[in-house]
Amino acid sequence: MISRRNVLKAAAAVAAAPTIIPATAWGTEEKAPPSERVTLGHIGVGGRGGGLFRGFQSCKDAQSVAVADCYKDRREARAKAIGGKAYADFRELLARDDIDAVVVATPDHWHVPIAIAAAKAGKDAYVEKPLGVSVEQDLVCRKVFQETGRIFQYGTQQRSMAHCRFGCELVRSGKIGELKALEVVAPDGGAGGSTEPTDPPPTLDYEMWIGPAPMKPYTADRCHPPGTYWIYDYSIGYLAGWGAHPLDILIWGCDADLAGPMTFHAKGVIPDKGLYDTVIHWDVTVEMGNGLTMTFKPGRDSTKFIGTEGWVEIWRGGIDAEPKSLLDSKLGPDDFHYPVSPRHDQNFIDAVKSRKPAITTIEEAVRSDIISHMCDIAVRTGRPITWDPKKEAIVGDEEASKMLHRDMRAPWTLEG
Repeated sequence: MISRRNVLKAAAAVAAAPTIIPATAWGTEEKAPPSERVTLGHIGVGGRGGGLFRGFQSCKDAQSVAVADCYKDRREARAKAIGGKAYADFRELLARDDIDAVVVATPDHWHVPIAIAAAKAGKDAYVEKPLGVSVEQDLVCRKVFQETGRIFQYGTQQRSMAHCRFGCELVRSGKIGELKALEVVAPDGGAGGSTEPTDPPPTLDYEMWIGPAPMKPYTADRCHPPGTYWIYDYSIGYLAGWGAHPLDILIWGCDADLAGPMTFHAKGVIPDKGLYDTVIHWDVTVEMGNGLTMTFKPGRDSTKFIGTEGWVEIWRGGIDAEPKSLLDSKLGPDDFHYPVSPRHDQNFIDAVKSRKPAITTIEEAVRSDIISHMCDIAVRTGRPITWDPKKEAIVGDEEASKMLHRDMRAPWTLEG
């Protein structure tokens, strides 16, 4: 969902900031005629969703026309800013024939159900990370987008940063030799959160906010960060919520996760006091199918590719390498090159118009999210878990295999 570093501070800042969009941001005089613009509906406009909402206003050939959110004050303020319509129920927004695409930035447990409903309604979708709260959700989402032919963009915006692209191109071009090991780091979660029941705020449709998740009493820390990220009913925590970024860079830089069965050895802590109960303090080692070893630990956001002739480390704010000369490499025409995406939101708009894949596809979103889920299942079962990427199944563990599925509260289903 949102940038997870200093999450409480960031959330407070977002909540306090007014929605002020200067007239120049709309750029109507430079946009294509209305008939050629991509019309957008925004589903979830708080926190990260608010940031995406503001960003899309300056995208070329895009026009936001509608907003859906469980918070009445929030959706009405955003709708007023664009002269559009506000909806309490996202299904009413999806029913509009004049909306081409949606931006889904709800709490994690709503990502896949809404994305599936959008694709079945004929809408392209920009979907914030992480993907599903279960592997089953991931696989169904992929199937629906493939069958409908809708454009999918995953909210792993580091793919639209030049240094991240360059680092992955170095690895794929063989500049560090044969790949030997992978080191992934992502910010840790936390414990705590009030369990004291109280009344929801009058502006919140709590029934809709809960949606497919188990109904639980409202508490002061449940429906906003970090609760939305650290409660297992809605998320698997930062294993996926933050892990999505460095794990996405991992699969962008190599295909080790597709080489064969992967065995996950994992330790971690599941808080037993307070509201927050997703895995924290994890320590994961993965035996990859091609003989590589991957580690995944808490810390800053980074992905390190270690080869026989050097290493490349990539994080949101920079890149490092050994030897340092790698950073001055000029990739030639015979080297590996990714498409250039200077801006993640604009890349989505361009993909909608061209009908060419966005920079992060549904297939890639599923790959990285499955790694997060296997880490979570390995911690929760307390034993090694082996995942076969070809069969897309856990090997030889019936109990763990049941954890690939999550029940959904009626009437919500993955049928969209």
